[in-house]
Amino acid sequence: MSATLPAAGRETGPAAAPPTVAGIRTAIAPVLAGLTATARERESTRDHPFAQVRALAEARLVAIGIPAEDGGAGGTLREVAEAVIALARADSSVAQALRSSFLTAHRATAHRDLPHRERTVARLLRGELFAGSGNERNGGASGSVRTTVRRDGAGQVLNGTKYYSTGGLYADWFTGTATDEDGGTVHFTVPTDRAGVEVLDDFDAVGQRLTASGTTRLTGVRVTDDELARIDRTTLGNPWPGTFAQLYLASIEAGIAAAVLDDAIWFGREKARPIKHSTASRSVDDPYVRHVLGEIAARAHAARSSVLIAAEALDRVRHTAGPEVRAAGADAAVTVAQAQYVAVESALKAAELLFDVGGGSATDRAYAFDRHWRNARTVANHNPRDWKAAVIGAYHLTGEEPPVTGLF
Repeated sequence: MSATLPAAGRETGPAAAPPTVAGIRTAIAPVLAGLTATARERESTRDHPFAQVRALAEARLVAIGIPAEDGGAGGTLREVAEAVIALARADSSVAQALRSSFLTAHRATAHRDLPHRERTVARLLRGELFAGSGNERNGGASGSVRTTVRRDGAGQVLNGTKYYSTGGLYADWFTGTATDEDGGTVHFTVPTDRAGVEVLDDFDAVGQRLTASGTTRLTGVRVTDDELARIDRTTLGNPWPGTFAQLYLASIEAGIAAAVLDDAIWFGREKARPIKHSTASRSVDDPYVRHVLGEIAARAHAARSSVLIAAEALDRVRHTAGPEVRAAGADAAVTVAQAQYVAVESALKAAELLFDVGGGSATDRAYAFDRHWRNARTVANHNPRDWKAAVIGAYHLTGEEPPVTGLF
C-alpha cells in the first residue's frame, strides 16, 4: 500500500491559534474514547484508524511540548509523557505510530540550532506528521547505512530501502539517513507523496499491528539541498540525545498497563463469575480476584509513576547549562532506563494477570485480551531490558556512564 497524503499541499495553510495543554487534552478526549471503544475490533480486522490519527494531528497533540514562544503549547516533558500514556491506554498502536512525530518535535525543542528547525516546527504546528527510520536489513554492522544520496544535475537522488518506518502510512514526511559520495552520513526529509517514495503496509509483528511500521522504498527520489542536513553529534554537551525516545517507549508500556487495569476492572465487574469453590457469590467479592486486581493496579501505578519521575529528570537537562549538562544527561538516561525496566516488567506481568480475573471465558477471542501482552512484548523488544539493568547497575556501583548508542 502506498501513501498518497497531500503533504506539501499544507505548506501555505493559515496559522491557527496557539494551542494550550488544557485545550489539547480537551480536544483529544473524544478521539481517545473512540479509539478505546474500537481498539479490539480494529486490530482483529486490521483496520488502520486513519481518521482518528488525523483528528489527533489536527488537535496538534504533537505540539504539546513545543515551547509557547515557537507557537506550541509549552508543556513540560511530564505533560508530554502523560499525553502519551493516555494515548497508549486508548490504543498503543496509535501511540507507537506517532512516536516519530513526537521525536521530531522533541529534537526541534531541545536543539534550537537544528538545521531547518523553523520549517520543521511550522509543519508540526500545522498538524503534519513524520515517519522515520534509519533501519536497514543489509547484513552489515548495527547502524550501517546503504541508502545513498548522489548528485544528479541540479539536485540529488535518494535510493535505498528502510525498515520499521514507524507511522509511515499516516505520515506526511519521511526522515532517514543516507551516505553521500564521500561516505558521510546525511539526514534527509522528503514528503511521502513524492515520486519514488513507496510506503508499504507489510509490518507483521505479533503485536502493535496497526503502527504502520512497514517498509519504505526510495527509488530515484529527487531531493534538493535544503532537504538534506549533516548533524555533528560529537559536539553535544549531553551525548544522550536519544533518552526521550526511550522515555516514549516506557510511556507506551505504562499506557498498556493502564489499559490492562481498565479491562480487568470491566471484566471483573461485568463478565467474570466466581469459581465453584469460591466463598463469594460475585467475582467482585472473591478475595483472590481482589488480590489479582490489586496487583494489576499496583503495577500500572508503578509504571506510570516511574515514567513521570523520569520525565521530570529529563526535563531538568533542558534547563541545565555548562559543564553540569553531561552529568545531568547521564543521570536522566539512567533514570529513564530504570523507568523503562519497571514499565516493561509491569506491563508484561499485568497483561498475564488479566487472565486470572476470570475463567475460561477470559480467553475468548472477542475480548482480545491477549493483545495487551503481545503489544507490550513487541514494544519491549526495541531494547533488551537486561542490558538496561546492567548499565543501571554499573552507573550506581562505579559511576560508569551509559553507552551513547542512542538506546539510552
